[in-house]
Amino acid sequence: MRISVIGCGYLGAVHAAAMVSLGHTVIGVDVDEARVQSLAHGLVPFYEPGLPELLTEGLATGRLSFSTVMDDVKRARLHFLAIGTPQTESGAADLGFLFTAVAQLVPLLSPGDLVVGKSTVPVGVAARIAEVVESAGARLAWNPEFLREGRAVVDTLSPDRMVYGVREGDNEAVALLDRVYEQILESGTPRMVTDFATAELVKVAANAFLATKISFINAMAEVAEASGANIDQLADALGQDPRIGRKFLNSGLGFGGGCLPKDIRGFVSRGEELGVDLGFLREVESINLRRRQRVIDLAVDELGGSVVGKRITILGLAFKPNSDDVRDSPALDVARRLVELGAVVHATDPQALETARRSTPGLDYHADVPDALRGAELVLVLTEWEAFTGLDPELAASLVMNRTVIDGRNCLDSVAWQRAGWRVLALGHAVPAKLSPQAVR
Repeated sequence: MRISVIGCGYLGAVHAAAMVSLGHTVIGVDVDEARVQSLAHGLVPFYEPGLPELLTEGLATGRLSFSTVMDDVKRARLHFLAIGTPQTESGAADLGFLFTAVAQLVPLLSPGDLVVGKSTVPVGVAARIAEVVESAGARLAWNPEFLREGRAVVDTLSPDRMVYGVREGDNEAVALLDRVYEQILESGTPRMVTDFATAELVKVAANAFLATKISFINAMAEVAEASGANIDQLADALGQDPRIGRKFLNSGLGFGGGCLPKDIRGFVSRGEELGVDLGFLREVESINLRRRQRVIDLAVDELGGSVVGKRITILGLAFKPNSDDVRDSPALDVARRLVELGAVVHATDPQALETARRSTPGLDYHADVPDALRGAELVLVLTEWEAFTGLDPELAASLVMNRTVIDGRNCLDSVAWQRAGWRVLALGHAVPAKLSPQAVR
């Protein structure tokens, strides 16, 4: 099929390349000329495993192209909307970019065309867009994405479910989407056909639930720290219950990124507009933010009540491993706040150095882990990259001034680190006794 993808940011770029790999011909359109030029030359302007290869393969077929001109979508019969919906100060979604793109697209539509929403939007938006699209003789479907950064290619081509939101009885829209995703559906991926509102709610409801689960285990971590319970064993025991499951029950620094925080705030805001109280999600976010403060409090305590002038090394800046995204990153937030308290913060990350540097110039950045560790009076592991979880504690001990590490993700082999003379403080665990002077360098 001839397909257009309107919006070539994270979602759109992945979707465009993936659709070509399924055999379709795709034109990606974006207003950002630098982004379009980069993608057209096979260069991905962000880090996502597997995407550079998929993009290069797609361009080589001649069936993938990119443009800044909306008129170039005319030959396509199916148009995916992958426009960003950033958060406003009130927490609501900014739909301006999306509505502008729709207004530009509608005059180019032909009767029978299908417009497919991929963007995450407040419930009710699809119905508004459908009226505009249908005025041109076209139809609308809402097909929410469930991408996880670091696994976006896999999640696009091997999703755990496919959801189509359509007008009641619009079998033609369903058939068109089935053609687009034929290979995926033949592999056994479940498919659900719903109304617009349900399709819109699936994404934000899923993210709200995951955020709640993460904050729940972190609230339990606070209880474990105070009582001496073992948070890892507690999570394992809870996870054995099939009604609960073990996934997303890892205690630590909490969630961040461009989806979960934005989606739960937007969900609360939309709930208020509908007269529905979703205030419990505010407490979910409050618990999440408390974990960041807990790390800062531990750092201050470990350094004698003040971090002024202290050299602190932070391992990890991205909000999660396998990503260079630092939007609402708990790790980078902790780094900024320590700098504000007067600490000298040295930091490293396998992929997020440049994105972090652009948003937070006040840190000392290192591309090399040993350089970042050298002379540290305190080490914080805040993103669970394999480069950090697999770090040799003996090597690290030879570089630092003090062998104290705060494990903000419960990702280190604490026994191995303790054997190397480290004092390990892990979130969700009681604070251990201070090291003897002989163990401190």
